[in-house]
Amino acid sequence: MGGSVVQISNLSSLTPEGKAGATWPIGINSPFKPKTRFEVINWEYFTEEHIYSCIDGAPKCELRGADRADVTDVVETAVERLNEHYQPVLRFRKQRLLNGYRRFDPTRGMEYTLDLALEAFTQKGHSQVIAKRVGLLRPLSSIEIIPMPYVTEATRVQVILPVTAHEQDYVGNFLDMYVMNALDTHDNVLLTFLFIYEPFDAQRVSQNDVFAGIKSMIGEVEKRYANVKILWISVKTEVPSQVKLMDIISKKHPVDTLFFLASVWTEVNTDFLNRCRMNAISNWQVFFPIHFQEYSPAIVYRDQQPSVASSSAAESLKDGHFDRHVFEEACFYNADYMAARTKMAADILDNDEMLESMDVYEIFVRYSSLHVFRAVEPALVQKYVRRTCNPRFSEDIYHRCVLSNLEGLASRSHLAMALFEQEQANST
Repeated sequence: MGGSVVQISNLSSLTPEGKAGATWPIGINSPFKPKTRFEVINWEYFTEEHIYSCIDGAPKCELRGADRADVTDVVETAVERLNEHYQPVLRFRKQRLLNGYRRFDPTRGMEYTLDLALEAFTQKGHSQVIAKRVGLLRPLSSIEIIPMPYVTEATRVQVILPVTAHEQDYVGNFLDMYVMNALDTHDNVLLTFLFIYEPFDAQRVSQNDVFAGIKSMIGEVEKRYANVKILWISVKTEVPSQVKLMDIISKKHPVDTLFFLASVWTEVNTDFLNRCRMNAISNWQVFFPIHFQEYSPAIVYRDQQPSVASSSAAESLKDGHFDRHVFEEACFYNADYMAARTKMAADILDNDEMLESMDVYEIFVRYSSLHVFRAVEPALVQKYVRRTCNPRFSEDIYHRCVLSNLEGLASRSHLAMALFEQEQANST
């Protein structure tokens, strides 16, 4: 290996760029060169305890998990390499990390620049604390093409829509989008409603059906499209656990059914349905998309007319965020769900509290060996809505719902401007 490095270094003088064309490390691609300012790769600043570039947009957060292990490993490697290079003349011992910078270059890997406070020892036993800057690179490993099973966009998608009495006001928009993007385009899609009755409403269903309006809308759609049949299933429960509902749905469909578990705020469209078919692979992979959630127009467009606020679909992705706290939408095959559910049955032994504390995502993560694919999905755009968080669910599910409401209100800059304007108004 060392001989190859020397040979490449010597031959670099014969290239058009000369010695300057030799990249570091030898044999690794040269750094990415941005053509515009929008392509510049930002450096992340970190110390041994904190990182100053956080996922949630906070200016500072604690180093945890893989990030902390990464920083520890890089610092230890830097000290080891310095000792290998300077021994036996000098020996170094780490005092602390003064400054750390890292960035991910897609052509090379993760680059690091470290400022280290080191205690240097000579052969005579003298020592002195010095500061030294080092550069490291964690190169991308050998790229491997993973064979994937064959999938097709012709697969039928079975859309499952659970609806509670509190959510039925949003069903009209869901049906309009479904009719326009699935029925009018003759897409290979079926829709099943899951009406969730509370015990009190279930007792009065013959006198006053809380879902009568939705059933009437379904009837109107079936009249317009003679060959379309929209099914519905009624369920009585106080806690509409995702797992309990899927247990009911799963038993009523063949094992090769491709489910798309939706919510009343989902806007079904062809682009996403095709990605649902491509990303959900039987006995291989399940797909949990992260939808784009629009911010509250009352805050984002507080000083504009409603006509200005209603922008194009492309611009709508600017005033919102990808809501990583919501796991309601999912694409998976019935056979995969049944296999994971069978493994889970041995653990819970019909424990209802355990069923209520878990969602479908957690079942696949804990009780399945399939690849759980979680990725942002720009084709799933939801209008702003404040969700009703059910305290009967597990603490984790309830907490995610609360965070989704808080982070979905507006961006930090929008909230800051709203507070500033409110303070200005109060002071006058």
